[in-house]
Amino acid sequence: MTKKLLGAVAGVSMAFAGAASAQETIEMTSSFGKNLPILGTAAIDFVEKINGISEGVEFEHFDPGELVPTLEALDAVSNGSVDASYATAGYWQGKITAASLFAAVPFGPEAGEFLGWMLYDDGLELYQRMYDEAGYNVHVLPCGIIAPETSGWFKNEINSMADLEGLNMRFFGLGAEVMQRLGVSTSLLAAGDIFPALERGAIDATEFSMPRIDARLGFHNIAKFNYFPGWHQPATMFELLVNKDRWNDLDERSQKQIEVACLANVTTNLAEGEATNFAAMVDNVENNGVTIKQWPQEMLDTFESTWGEVAEELAAEDAFFAEVWADLSEYREGYKTWGNSIYLPRPRN
Repeated sequence: MTKKLLGAVAGVSMAFAGAASAQETIEMTSSFGKNLPILGTAAIDFVEKINGISEGVEFEHFDPGELVPTLEALDAVSNGSVDASYATAGYWQGKITAASLFAAVPFGPEAGEFLGWMLYDDGLELYQRMYDEAGYNVHVLPCGIIAPETSGWFKNEINSMADLEGLNMRFFGLGAEVMQRLGVSTSLLAAGDIFPALERGAIDATEFSMPRIDARLGFHNIAKFNYFPGWHQPATMFELLVNKDRWNDLDERSQKQIEVACLANVTTNLAEGEATNFAAMVDNVENNGVTIKQWPQEMLDTFESTWGEVAEELAAEDAFFAEVWADLSEYREGYKTWGNSIYLPRPRN
């Protein structure tokens, strides 16, 4: 009996050892450092989620630059030099015209509406098609989302459109196209490069993300005027890209577990941002000497009308952008029936 029992235990141990050795490791580069709240923690949270529920695959997290620079992640995942990336599609706008429509749309959908289009309308199918038709060998999953960002940090108060002319500003995505039309020279800098650029005067202003995130990067030490609302990013979607060959090699159970972990990550990412930003705003005003400003309505109207011109021109230049823009616009027109009826107006005081 003892020999049989020992044999059975050994057999079980070998089975577990075999299962452990069969587990695949996926190296994932993140576009955001792990110490950056909301953005960086989302990538860490995803890895903890998937590693906690999966027996067939394990993700390993790497900060920006440890495997590849942030803006090179798409190419690296596509060619297989990196297995996966946690980023936002807006970083690929220079490569794919329509990419930012799956990241953040000026005057576009907020988080709930955006997720509706992505998960229950045509958004996700178009998202994958975008990468496929552009020749990228990646599988994409929505894996995070945040509510609106701030509209920017400025060294000097902005009171009119004339005050924007001639500024050098870090700006992201489609909103950068708008700012350029209005006389602002824009550049896309990774998180860690923004403060040094502000400090040495290479840029006069910046937008990056939410107040708590921006506080970690120290913008308030140099630029004391923080503008709202974030018209350029009413919501920002984040993606998990997996090399398509690696994805197709995974068993169906592991694929489903990754999908579930990403959907759970969408929830916690949104909740962290909603729960923790007001304290950062209060701290900025009370302790950091920041003045919080709201854009005058006439300036918001100019931003919006200029965005309309940009969207029309991009649609005329790029057939896939036109298809996605038409689909999203049709969805949003239908959504108005619900969205304009169900929500209480928010007081501004």
